[in-house]
Amino acid sequence: MEKPGHAPGPTYVVARHGGHRQRRPTGAPPPLPKTIGLTGKLWLGAVLVVVVSGSIWLHATTRPLDGVDAVLIRSATSVRTAWLDSLAISLNSVGSRWGLAGLGLLTVALTALFRRLRHLVVFLVSLAALEILSSLLYGFASRPRPFSVTAIGHWEGYSSPSQSVAALTAVLVGIAYMLVVAGRPRWYAKLAIAAIVTGVAAVRVYLGVDHPSDIAFGAILGVAIPVALFRAFTPNDAFPVSYGRRGKSAHLDVGGRRGEAIRRAMQEQLGLTIVDMKPVGLEGSGGSTPLKLRVVDEQGVERSVFAKLYAKNHVRADRWYKLGRTMLYGRLEDETPFKTVRRFVEYEDYTLRLLGEYGFSTPAPLGIVEITPETEYLIAMEFFEDAEEIGDAKIDGAVIDEGLQMIRRMWDVGLAHRDVKPANLMVQDGHLRLIDVFFVQVRPSPWRQAVDLGNMMLVLALRSDAETVYRQALEYFSPEELAEAFAATRGVASPTQLRNFMKRDGRDLLARFRALAPARPPIATQRWSFRRVGVILLTLAIVLAAGSYSLSLFFPSRGDVSAPSCGTNRTMVLMAQAVPSATRLPCIRSLPLGWSLSSSTIVRGHVSFRLLVMGGSGGNGSIQVGGGAPVVDVSLIPTCPSTGDPSITASDVGGACVTYRSSLPAGVGPVPSFAPGGGLSYVSRSLLVAFVDRDDDQRLCGAGVACP
Repeated sequence: MEKPGHAPGPTYVVARHGGHRQRRPTGAPPPLPKTIGLTGKLWLGAVLVVVVSGSIWLHATTRPLDGVDAVLIRSATSVRTAWLDSLAISLNSVGSRWGLAGLGLLTVALTALFRRLRHLVVFLVSLAALEILSSLLYGFASRPRPFSVTAIGHWEGYSSPSQSVAALTAVLVGIAYMLVVAGRPRWYAKLAIAAIVTGVAAVRVYLGVDHPSDIAFGAILGVAIPVALFRAFTPNDAFPVSYGRRGKSAHLDVGGRRGEAIRRAMQEQLGLTIVDMKPVGLEGSGGSTPLKLRVVDEQGVERSVFAKLYAKNHVRADRWYKLGRTMLYGRLEDETPFKTVRRFVEYEDYTLRLLGEYGFSTPAPLGIVEITPETEYLIAMEFFEDAEEIGDAKIDGAVIDEGLQMIRRMWDVGLAHRDVKPANLMVQDGHLRLIDVFFVQVRPSPWRQAVDLGNMMLVLALRSDAETVYRQALEYFSPEELAEAFAATRGVASPTQLRNFMKRDGRDLLARFRALAPARPPIATQRWSFRRVGVILLTLAIVLAAGSYSLSLFFPSRGDVSAPSCGTNRTMVLMAQAVPSATRLPCIRSLPLGWSLSSSTIVRGHVSFRLLVMGGSGGNGSIQVGGGAPVVDVSLIPTCPSTGDPSITASDVGGACVTYRSSLPAGVGPVPSFAPGGGLSYVSRSLLVAFVDRDDDQRLCGAGVACP
């Protein structure tokens, strides 16, 4: 029996025990788990077992691997001929200098062109991870170039792992996973990658610039890291690579595993069995994936349901969209972004219920469905059967009246839709329906409410005329309010779809409305503040820094090495390989107080290291240099240059030349120099030859030691 004074409440269907809805966690893995597959795990295992353990071995001793590599290197170099030398040198120069950078930048450009931004981000992250890991292993292994053979190609720095091969392999793998369709085409792409890397390996071994194990280490790193990240964060079932008609990046593929996950979740959580599922309204939707579902409920009734699929990329898009608005226009309204996907669907569910309680003609919410926890959610709602978008419908005075009443009612209850456009207004049985309420704002600014009115009148005028809409609007709004609406509705204040419709219509509806309304100056959309300026400057700084760092990833070889300390060590051996004609090699024995090494670079044909000093107090001849700028530069080159620069001193060291340049004025000190007690000295090549023979059982080619 109903109690007096109480209206009957809603009736709920309670499923009996044993029904197919699930309330508690089942313990099953998420329907869209991040998995890298068996081969991905094997590649990562190879990084640990082969590359990392191999680098540790090289750090301890290079002799065992040098012996194995020497056999393969001698086999490759034994077939050297003049024409093969020329061909291999040309190929190595193209690939190492501008070829790799051009290929990498082209890959980034094509991926951005096809709007695979998620793939692009994963690719750049994989390159950054590769850069970090390979640099750590590079410095830890500190392996010289191949012994017992004359290198005839360009090289830079230590040899293991081969950074050129690692970067090339990573870019090629990125091409396969970002630009090639999965299946047979990608399989062929992988075969092509294997052939290209094998060819590059043969060229570099033939030139004597890399050990075979260096190339193997680099190739494993270049495959393992991108493959693991692509498979984990852009699985093909969820983010397929396809060509044809391009959709918006917000629109997710609902086939494959994702489609199965949606069907299972709808049945388990809402008791609705999906019979058919297809995307709808994609042209007018940019913040979600809209779906029309044909379902059968628990009573066996078949009907249509509208649903919107949200994922983490929508959260990121919302964050960037609001950041962009803040930079372009300032804080016109609340630009606080959502932080999680769950908050996305919770807010839309709330706004649907709020508008429903106020009596607006909006879809009735049916519930929230969790596809993958904290990653993907779906919100289901009523589907307006036989409704058509207002841009395709014939409207009369009653529909115009309902649209104007809708805005008046929102003003009265303190709401704003914020996305009034043709795609969000449906006509069903001669009545206007409002959809897509995600952007609804409670207690909006007067500017935003005025923009809603202006956009609604423009949409209605597209299907009628400005005079009719304006005349009916006077029944609900004052002339001053209408003037305010069209003073605020300017440019980006209207959604993109509405602006496109107005361009295709040809009539200047905005100018006509302004002519009908009382004159009022346009309302500026620019809001300048210290916060806006700070956000713009910080964003530009981050973009420039990230861009420069990303570009540097396509130039993996830079020749940076550890300090060239006097003695028999690997850096000095590498220096001897860089300038094989030198009989004495410059080194650092003991720097004066306050001096330190700024950088040390070794490439084929050139060695340099730079020293800096921190600023002193000045006086008594002491040094006073601010900021730690490099002030002493030492280089080793095959021949002495002819220069008239008095700050450069060139010294013949037997078969080569050492140049010394100091930017300090004469008479100040102490300054590192080759004078007795100056901190700089020389190492005899014969000591390094004996060191290599004793520790590696190999020959250090160059002056006094001939090699093929």
